[in-house]
Amino acid sequence: MGVEIERKFLVAGDSWRQQAGEGLSCRQGYLVSGQGKTVRVRILGEEAFLTIKGPTAGISRSEFEYAIPSGDAAELLALCETRVEKTRYFIPHGGLVWDLDVFGGANEGLVMAEVELESEGQPVELPEWAGREVSGDPRYYNSYLARNPFTLW
Repeated sequence: MGVEIERKFLVAGDSWRQQAGEGLSCRQGYLVSGQGKTVRVRILGEEAFLTIKGPTAGISRSEFEYAIPSGDAAELLALCETRVEKTRYFIPHGGLVWDLDVFGGANEGLVMAEVELESEGQPVELPEWAGREVSGDPRYYNSYLARNPFTLW
């Protein structure tokens, strides 16, 4: 079984830009979202993925991700009633690679970083731009943001 162990943080300031390369456009939509389960389609740059996630327990949840043809992903995105748009940057720090998302569209103004871990107890060296941790706050799940945009909070 695939497991995702992830911590999420709001981003404070823009010093992260000094370490970031060129970001990738990310469009994702939700085919299923509810009761702790999601089926997501994502186009990230030139690649596309179908992802199934289970309920979260702590900072872990089951995750199964499969590469799919970009054309299929575009057709699946068109079926999605809820979507998220963002630019994703990959920033190495403390021996890990952080995914930093600058949201657009209805979530404009939200900047969030996440880091995937090998275990829940793995120590993490926080970068200076890592602000408040929001790992356990479901409002910051992308599936929630797709239904309840940040700009309407």
